Amino acid sequence: MRSMRFYRIIRTLLQYGVDDMIPRRWQPWYMRLARRTCFWLRNRHKEKALGERLRLALEELGPVFVKVGQMLSTRRDLLPPEIITQLAMLQDKVPPFPGADAQAIIERALEVQSVDQVFVDFVQKPLASASIAQVHEATLRLKNGQLKDVVIKVIRPDIEHTIRADLELMESVAALAARYLPDGRRLKPKEVIREYRKTLLDELDLLREAANAIQLKRNFADSEVLYIPEVYSDYTRHNVMVMERIAGVPIGDVETLRELGVDLKLLAERGVEVFFTQVFRDSFFHADMHPGNIFVDPSNPNDPRYLAIDFGIVGTLNREDKRYLAENFIAFFNRDYRKVAELHVDSGWVPSYINIEDFESAIRTVCEPIFEKPLKEISFGGVLLNLFNTARRFEMEVQPQLVLLQKTLLYVEGLGRNLYPDLDLWKTAKPYLEHWMHDQIGWRAVLRSVKANAPYWAEKLPEMPTLLHDTLLQAQSSIKLSQSYMEEILRQQQEAAESRIWAFMASTLAIATLGLGLMLDEPWWAALTGVVSAYGWIKAWRDRPKHFMKETR
Repeated sequence: MRSMRFYRIIRTLLQYGVDDMIPRRWQPWYMRLARRTCFWLRNRHKEKALGERLRLALEELGPVFVKVGQMLSTRRDLLPPEIITQLAMLQDKVPPFPGADAQAIIERALEVQSVDQVFVDFVQKPLASASIAQVHEATLRLKNGQLKDVVIKVIRPDIEHTIRADLELMESVAALAARYLPDGRRLKPKEVIREYRKTLLDELDLLREAANAIQLKRNFADSEVLYIPEVYSDYTRHNVMVMERIAGVPIGDVETLRELGVDLKLLAERGVEVFFTQVFRDSFFHADMHPGNIFVDPSNPNDPRYLAIDFGIVGTLNREDKRYLAENFIAFFNRDYRKVAELHVDSGWVPSYINIEDFESAIRTVCEPIFEKPLKEISFGGVLLNLFNTARRFEMEVQPQLVLLQKTLLYVEGLGRNLYPDLDLWKTAKPYLEHWMHDQIGWRAVLRSVKANAPYWAEKLPEMPTLLHDTLLQAQSSIKLSQSYMEEILRQQQEAAESRIWAFMASTLAIATLGLGLMLDEPWWAALTGVVSAYGWIKAWRDRPKHFMKETR
């Protein structure tokens, strides 16, 4: 099964000529020979441009590969514009499945004879179609008679089987990589794929996505920078979700935004603000921020607001990871490379035996050239390559729990580059991180902790005298028990010493008995020493230390 899927992937890539993306100088002779040998897998789409061939190949391979294409579509610094343009179509222009099938799925999920019982003007033609689901327009008839413009998200039929097959193949490849690659242990491919598997399968459950949307909406209630549409939970099932319809300009349509007079600089800065607020204030962030999921409300061009959809993939951070990340970012922005190196060691991301001075110097070599430059002048492809080489040199392990965050940061940087290339990412992000750190370690943090725990303390306060009395009794009992343990240990030591003396004496007499029996003709001397030896063994046995722990339980 896996070998067939692997062959199908290779066949698809070769038949679309995707291997043309690899420069000839990077192809060893045996790779070129193998390509010529597979004559039945020739490029059948030579008339199409390379970007279109790549897009069609990813579409044919399924949602796991479409996700990769979506992420690459935001990286205008890594790929040529013609390829980026084609990959951008993977965000919401994947070929749809029939609208009649979607209608049937909705009717079964909501247990109605016809969609007309719940919706007015249901449109069978999809509004947008992505790798895992597609969206249809409709008007929802609420139980109180009100009408609401909505979109209905429907999971593609039988998509889970395809995803699981691809994930199993990826797990097999990851296991081989972990075993045979020199960096396999450090890169943790199995753990990374395990995290990706969980993330992707969670995206198939629209009940989970609805809960994520509700949480994000609560986090940004009354926000002027981000709006989350309302989810109608009563009409949401595991494969169908009904959500408020929003009107906005796609974030990737920069020309339209510019024509509408939207302040692109402010919009780019607010994108950075939204990201860091989600990560460091809420520890709950939208982790699929490709351009197909982000829109702009242009109603007030001088005060633009983001509109977000598709909440199937979200990320969370625990307190320790969040603290280390914030400190790393701030040290990085302050160019305190020594601090960055020490934090990596303290967090366990880099082994403790690594030389701090060498690590500091390597980080400075990679990072110093990119400061005080706008995004358009920074080659993040080159920076990432140098960082990977540095990580390999200093045995830095991949942190699977941070993979989603890293991917999202790439999305945010890609959006910022597209909106306002002159954006200073470092100066924009630094104030948010410093404010968060100040809140975490200052007097506000103490007051917040007291306020958060006040109800618990108020509940326990009446019990404090009793708890204090019980604690003192337990302490007194523990002291007495400790004293009895010490006395028993001393007694055991004394018994052990006496037992060893008797055992030594019995051993000596036993040897003497054997010698006397062999050398003397009169056996009574041997018999006498033998009796005394036997008495010594009996005495050593009786005086042996007794295990008092069982007796005291």
